[in-house]
Amino acid sequence: MKLHSLLFGLLTLGLTPLAMAQQPIVIKFSHVVAVETPKGKAAEYFKKRAEELTGGKVKVEVYPNSQLYKDKEEMEALQLGAVQMLAPSLAKFGPLGVKEFEVFDLPFIFDNYEELHRVTQGPIGASILKKLEPKGIVGLAFWDNGFKSFSANTPIRTPADLKGKKLRIQSSKVLEEEIRALGALPQVMAFSEAYQALQTGVVDGTENPHSNMYTQKMHEVQKYMTVTDHGYLGYAVIVNKKFWDGLPADVRGQLDTAMKESTAYANKIAKEENDASLEGIRKSGKTQIYVPTPDERMAFKRALVPVHKKMESRIGEQILRDIYKETAFDPTKL
Repeated sequence: MKLHSLLFGLLTLGLTPLAMAQQPIVIKFSHVVAVETPKGKAAEYFKKRAEELTGGKVKVEVYPNSQLYKDKEEMEALQLGAVQMLAPSLAKFGPLGVKEFEVFDLPFIFDNYEELHRVTQGPIGASILKKLEPKGIVGLAFWDNGFKSFSANTPIRTPADLKGKKLRIQSSKVLEEEIRALGALPQVMAFSEAYQALQTGVVDGTENPHSNMYTQKMHEVQKYMTVTDHGYLGYAVIVNKKFWDGLPADVRGQLDTAMKESTAYANKIAKEENDASLEGIRKSGKTQIYVPTPDERMAFKRALVPVHKKMESRIGEQILRDIYKETAFDPTKL
């Protein structure tokens, strides 16, 4: 009787059970950066491949540029199921209580992409993503953005040149310590607010991968940039666990394949986009770009690597040791 009533209700709405079954599964994928950034392009690529591989069973709606949620709001929205997928920067996971993610914020923890990928694409990266599951989140992949440079309205040649400067950072205890280690003043604010803060002088400078700086036009309100490559900015692509576990097995497998392909694409274009953005900044003539000598970069490294030890009790000694072993880094030999 109940089944008969349900069928009657569906038919009066003009929906047969078959039509209901054919409705596509919608994935709302929200992020805070521009479409033309590496993350923005990778999200669009995932949409394309997910819809192709599932034969239209899945529809991915991408919302860039904080259209739905800002930095601080998006994680809660995912946990509540208001969106199904995000790609937050790795600094965003500390407030969830998964402190191991904060290891990626440490200055000079990786010297190049090869070292980085040994971690993000290996057992260490997988074990970190696994720690999200008790929070109702499934970690699918790490996506690169790139290595960060410092910018300001005065030249930056040595760590002392940033002393007393107000520098915009993401919300991260590790990044706060990094800025303090330079004698500068950390200013936490949403990515979407950074341009105006630089333009109006609320902050003196920032740290960003070149693609973020260029696509947000920060170079138009910063006179100097120094290519320090002192820190890494990356993302974890995550989904709501209840939603993910509830997918048909075949669809979940197809989405896994789409994510693997998208990750390879994301990481390939991240370096290309950052190189192209650096050239775009140079050609604009609005920001002077300085590439430090090896000795000058080493001065930044010596100033900032002590942050590792200072944050060890917060992040976890074991994760630090594992990464040092994987990348053959010995902080005592600087």
